[in-house]
Amino acid sequence: MTGDHVADTLAAMGPRLRAAREHRGATLTGVSCATGISPSTLSRIETSRRKPTLEVVLRLAKEYGVSLDELAGTAPAAAPRTSALQRFGDDKAVLPLTRYVGGLHAHKHVLPAVQEPPARPRQVSHDGWEWLCVLYGRLWLALGDQDLVLSAGDVAELDTRNPHGVTNAGPGGPVEYLIMFGPQGERLRPRTPPAPGPGPRAR
Repeated sequence: MTGDHVADTLAAMGPRLRAAREHRGATLTGVSCATGISPSTLSRIETSRRKPTLEVVLRLAKEYGVSLDELAGTAPAAAPRTSALQRFGDDKAVLPLTRYVGGLHAHKHVLPAVQEPPARPRQVSHDGWEWLCVLYGRLWLALGDQDLVLSAGDVAELDTRNPHGVTNAGPGGPVEYLIMFGPQGERLRPRTPPAPGPGPRAR
Protein backbone atom coordinates (compact mmCIF):
# COMPACT_ATOMS: atom_id res chain seq x y z
CA MET A 1 0.00 0.00 0.00
CA THR A 2 1.45 3.37 -1.01
CA GLY A 3 1.69 6.41 1.22
CA ASP A 4 -1.27 7.98 -0.56
CA HIS A 5 -3.37 4.87 0.01
CA VAL A 6 -2.47 4.84 3.71
CA ALA A 7 -3.45 8.50 4.06
CA ASP A 8 -6.75 7.89 2.24
CA THR A 9 -7.51 4.88 4.45
CA LEU A 10 -6.84 6.83 7.64
CA ALA A 11 -8.93 9.76 6.38
CA ALA A 12 -11.89 7.44 5.70
CA MET A 13 -11.55 5.69 9.05
CA GLY A 14 -13.02 8.57 11.06
CA PRO A 15 -16.55 8.30 9.60
CA ARG A 16 -16.39 4.51 9.93
CA LEU A 17 -15.48 4.81 13.60
CA ARG A 18 -18.36 7.23 14.11
CA ALA A 19 -20.73 4.84 12.33
CA ALA A 20 -19.52 1.92 14.48
CA ARG A 21 -20.08 3.94 17.67
CA GLU A 22 -23.56 5.10 16.61
CA HIS A 23 -24.40 1.56 15.53
CA ARG A 24 -23.86 0.48 19.14
CA GLY A 25 -25.82 3.45 20.49
CA ALA A 26 -22.75 4.67 22.41
CA THR A 27 -21.85 8.25 23.28
CA LEU A 28 -18.41 9.83 23.06
CA THR A 29 -18.38 10.08 26.85
CA GLY A 30 -19.24 6.40 27.26
CA VAL A 31 -16.55 5.29 24.83
CA SER A 32 -14.06 7.57 26.55
CA CYS A 33 -14.78 5.95 29.92
CA ALA A 34 -14.41 2.47 28.42
CA THR A 35 -11.21 3.11 26.44
CA GLY A 36 -9.41 5.94 28.23
CA ILE A 37 -9.41 8.06 25.05
CA SER A 38 -10.63 11.60 25.68
CA PRO A 39 -13.96 12.66 24.12
CA SER A 40 -12.24 15.55 22.32
CA THR A 41 -9.73 13.16 20.73
CA LEU A 42 -12.52 10.81 19.68
CA SER A 43 -14.45 13.71 18.16
CA ARG A 44 -11.44 14.95 16.18
CA ILE A 45 -10.77 11.43 14.88
CA GLU A 46 -14.41 10.92 13.85
CA THR A 47 -14.46 14.21 11.94
CA SER A 48 -11.09 13.41 10.27
CA ARG A 49 -9.35 16.32 11.96
CA ARG A 50 -6.91 13.90 13.54
CA LYS A 51 -5.44 10.64 12.27
CA PRO A 52 -5.83 7.73 14.71
CA THR A 53 -2.77 5.82 15.91
CA LEU A 54 -2.66 2.03 15.70
CA GLU A 55 -3.13 1.79 19.47
CA VAL A 56 -6.27 3.92 19.33
CA VAL A 57 -7.68 1.94 16.40
CA LEU A 58 -7.07 -1.35 18.23
CA ARG A 59 -8.81 -0.08 21.36
CA LEU A 60 -11.82 1.17 19.42
CA ALA A 61 -12.08 -1.95 17.26
CA LYS A 62 -12.23 -4.04 20.44
CA GLU A 63 -14.77 -1.71 22.07
CA TYR A 64 -17.05 -1.69 19.00
CA GLY A 65 -16.64 -5.37 18.20
CA VAL A 66 -15.45 -4.78 14.63
CA SER A 67 -12.38 -5.91 12.71
CA LEU A 68 -9.54 -3.76 11.46
CA ASP A 69 -10.53 -4.75 7.92
CA GLU A 70 -13.99 -3.30 8.48
CA LEU A 71 -12.58 -0.04 9.79
CA ALA A 72 -10.15 0.15 6.87
CA GLY A 73 -12.92 -0.57 4.37
CA THR A 74 -11.27 -3.74 3.06
CA ALA A 75 -13.64 -6.31 4.54
CA PRO A 76 -15.90 -8.16 2.08
CA ALA A 77 -19.63 -7.76 2.50
CA ALA A 78 -21.06 -10.37 4.82
CA ALA A 79 -24.48 -11.95 5.04
CA PRO A 80 -26.85 -10.26 7.51
CA ARG A 81 -26.58 -11.67 11.02
CA THR A 82 -30.16 -12.35 12.02
CA SER A 83 -29.19 -13.32 15.59
CA ALA A 84 -27.35 -10.09 16.46
CA LEU A 85 -30.30 -8.52 18.28
CA GLN A 86 -29.26 -5.65 20.55
CA ARG A 87 -31.29 -4.10 23.35
CA PHE A 88 -30.94 -0.65 24.86
CA GLY A 89 -31.91 0.96 28.14
CA ASP A 90 -35.29 2.15 26.87
CA ASP A 91 -36.16 -1.46 25.90
CA LYS A 92 -35.68 -0.64 22.23
CA ALA A 93 -34.49 -3.65 20.24
CA VAL A 94 -32.24 -3.15 17.20
CA LEU A 95 -31.50 -5.84 14.63
CA PRO A 96 -28.58 -5.00 12.30
CA LEU A 97 -29.38 -5.94 8.71
CA THR A 98 -25.89 -5.14 7.40
CA ARG A 99 -22.50 -5.81 8.97
CA TYR A 100 -20.25 -3.39 7.08
CA VAL A 101 -19.67 -0.26 9.17
CA GLY A 102 -18.68 2.07 6.31
CA GLY A 103 -21.19 3.54 3.89
CA LEU A 104 -24.89 2.77 3.90
CA HIS A 105 -26.14 0.37 6.55
CA ALA A 106 -29.58 -0.74 7.68
CA HIS A 107 -31.26 -1.73 10.94
CA LYS A 108 -34.68 -2.86 12.08
CA HIS A 109 -35.89 -1.13 15.26
CA VAL A 110 -38.67 -2.28 17.60
CA LEU A 111 -40.08 0.06 20.26
CA PRO A 112 -42.12 -1.60 23.02
CA ALA A 113 -45.77 -0.82 23.65
CA VAL A 114 -46.50 2.02 26.08
CA GLN A 115 -49.50 2.49 28.33
CA GLU A 116 -49.22 6.23 28.95
CA PRO A 117 -48.98 9.14 26.46
CA PRO A 118 -45.25 9.53 25.75
CA ALA A 119 -43.09 12.61 26.29
CA ARG A 120 -41.75 14.40 23.22
CA PRO A 121 -38.78 12.44 21.82
CA ARG A 122 -35.29 13.50 22.90
CA GLN A 123 -33.53 14.87 19.83
CA VAL A 124 -29.96 14.39 18.63
CA SER A 125 -28.01 15.60 15.62
CA HIS A 126 -24.98 14.18 13.79
CA ASP A 127 -23.54 13.96 10.30
CA GLY A 128 -25.30 11.71 7.83
CA TRP A 129 -28.54 11.05 5.96
CA GLU A 130 -31.33 8.74 7.05
CA TRP A 131 -34.37 6.99 5.60
CA LEU A 132 -37.05 5.64 7.90
CA CYS A 133 -39.94 3.32 6.99
CA VAL A 134 -42.63 2.30 9.49
CA LEU A 135 -43.63 -1.37 9.25
CA TYR A 136 -46.10 -1.59 12.12
CA GLY A 137 -47.66 0.75 14.68
CA ARG A 138 -47.46 4.52 15.00
CA LEU A 139 -44.15 6.35 15.32
CA TRP A 140 -43.72 9.90 16.64
CA LEU A 141 -40.95 11.63 14.68
CA ALA A 142 -39.75 14.98 16.06
CA LEU A 143 -37.79 17.10 13.57
CA GLY A 144 -36.68 20.32 15.23
CA ASP A 145 -39.93 22.18 15.94
CA GLN A 146 -42.00 19.87 13.74
CA ASP A 147 -43.85 16.75 14.89
CA LEU A 148 -45.00 13.94 12.60
CA VAL A 149 -46.89 10.75 13.42
CA LEU A 150 -46.03 8.03 10.91
CA SER A 151 -48.11 4.89 10.38
CA ALA A 152 -47.35 1.59 8.65
CA GLY A 153 -46.13 2.26 5.11
CA ASP A 154 -45.10 5.86 5.78
CA VAL A 155 -41.53 6.83 4.84
CA ALA A 156 -39.43 9.79 5.98
CA GLU A 157 -36.07 11.06 4.68
CA LEU A 158 -33.96 13.45 6.73
CA ASP A 159 -30.61 15.17 7.07
CA THR A 160 -29.39 13.94 10.46
CA ARG A 161 -27.48 17.19 11.04
CA ASN A 162 -30.92 18.56 11.97
CA PRO A 163 -32.20 17.68 15.47
CA HIS A 164 -34.39 14.58 15.35
CA GLY A 165 -35.80 11.87 17.59
CA VAL A 166 -38.45 9.15 17.64
CA THR A 167 -40.69 7.39 20.14
CA ASN A 168 -43.76 5.18 20.19
CA ALA A 169 -46.73 7.46 19.54
CA GLY A 170 -48.86 5.12 21.75
CA PRO A 171 -50.53 4.19 23.86
CA GLY A 172 -51.15 0.91 22.09
CA GLY A 173 -48.95 -1.77 20.58
CA PRO A 174 -45.26 -1.81 19.70
CA VAL A 175 -43.72 -0.01 16.73
CA GLU A 176 -41.48 -1.62 14.13
CA TYR A 177 -39.52 0.42 11.61
CA LEU A 178 -36.55 0.18 9.28
CA ILE A 179 -33.69 2.67 9.10
CA MET A 180 -31.13 3.08 6.36
CA PHE A 181 -28.31 5.40 7.36
CA GLY A 182 -25.50 6.95 5.33
CA PRO A 183 -22.88 8.16 7.86
CA GLN A 184 -21.12 10.33 5.27
CA GLY A 185 -24.28 11.76 3.76
CA GLU A 186 -24.73 8.99 1.17
CA ARG A 187 -28.17 9.13 -0.39
CA LEU A 188 -30.31 6.53 -2.12
CA ARG A 189 -30.45 6.71 -5.91
CA PRO A 190 -33.96 5.78 -7.10
CA ARG A 191 -33.89 3.89 -10.39
CA THR A 192 -37.04 3.30 -12.39
CA PRO A 193 -37.48 1.88 -15.88
CA PRO A 194 -38.29 4.43 -18.59
CA ALA A 195 -41.97 5.07 -19.18
CA PRO A 196 -43.33 3.10 -22.12
CA GLY A 197 -43.77 5.13 -25.27
CA PRO A 198 -47.18 5.70 -26.83
CA GLY A 199 -48.59 2.77 -28.74
CA PRO A 200 -49.23 2.82 -32.47
CA ARG A 201 -51.95 5.16 -33.52
CA ALA A 202 -55.09 3.67 -34.98
CA ARG A 203 -55.77 4.50 -38.62
